Amino acid sequence: MGVREVRSNPRSEEVIEIGKRIRDIRTNKKMSQADLADKANISLSQVSDIETGKSSMRLTTFIGIVEALQVSADILLRTDIPEVNNIYKSEFAELLEDCTPTEIESILKIVKEVKKSMHSSKLNTDY
Repeated sequence: MGVREVRSNPRSEEVIEIGKRIRDIRTNKKMSQADLADKANISLSQVSDIETGKSSMRLTTFIGIVEALQVSADILLRTDIPEVNNIYKSEFAELLEDCTPTEIESILKIVKEVKKSMHSSKLNTDY
């Protein structure tokens, strides 16, 4: 009997990341897991398993989730491509449309501090 080598499966890491993105978008839209399950025509336990990365999904399930969340599939699949970055920039611009200059300045300060904190945190955890 030989020793089995245990490797990290990059696919399972992708499944976990996609599940997190689904959960984040769902909660930002103030949807419950039951709401998403109903709109995507899947079971509540399936939503939970997908969001936690316990299971992957079929393409038809993915399409149902994308349609239920009313988002581009790119947002869920790849956050590092220019099209997705443009979507984020567009969403950010929409958030600022009805803000006063003072509100925009305050939001900008907050975003800068959050970014600074995230970068600082990342530096402290990257070895």
